[in-house]
Amino acid sequence: MRPSGRANDQLRAVTLETDVSKYAEGSCLAKFGDTHVLCTASVEDSVPPFLRNSGEGWVTAEYGMLPRATHTRNDRGRTMRSGRTQEIQRLIGRSLRAVTDMKGFGERQIRVDCDVMQADGGTRTAAITGGFVALHLAFQHLHKIGAVKTIPISGQVAAISCGLWSDTAVLDLDYAEDSTAQADANFVLTETGAIVEVQGTAEGEPFSRDAFGELLDLAGKGIAGLCDAQRTALGL
Repeated sequence: MRPSGRANDQLRAVTLETDVSKYAEGSCLAKFGDTHVLCTASVEDSVPPFLRNSGEGWVTAEYGMLPRATHTRNDRGRTMRSGRTQEIQRLIGRSLRAVTDMKGFGERQIRVDCDVMQADGGTRTAAITGGFVALHLAFQHLHKIGAVKTIPISGQVAAISCGLWSDTAVLDLDYAEDSTAQADANFVLTETGAIVEVQGTAEGEPFSRDAFGELLDLAGKGIAGLCDAQRTALGL
């Protein structure tokens, strides 16, 4: 029995609440159980130097944890500078760019800020899933004001964690499972199941290719549910 009592292939309770920020062009509060991440998308009328005069835009991300997102307070500055933070925000940016047409919104940059308000495992997967919703809403805003002709997104992207816990493949690990898992992996997939990125680690003994296949199958099921939730949140 999992600590949460969930079935092995069951997501935590997931909600994607939109328009939670008064000022951001797109915003989403993503809740995966007790993990809560505020995602805001801001449109900037400029691009990084390497894209000037290219006719292309850019999507990037920033990620951080509020000081009391965990059991004990974390120093705000130290958290923002950590290698883990840098790695996660690059992952978020890569994931969102994978489904974005960079030539479809001119020389603009959209910065997606993902701020972890409360952490109970899976913060990066919640950030990617909610970040996509915020990004889509920002593009909807640009379309509404006539700045783009079509929404420059080719498909959906979402992310979920899977792992081997007590010798069993389970979906969407919370902290109690993640901290004691024999192996864990984060899967970033499109709504069709195409792979954007996979991060997997054996915490002890190596795990088999068959076990990895079980995790991938679970991830595909979880992503399908998350993509349904994204479409509902966006009214698609």
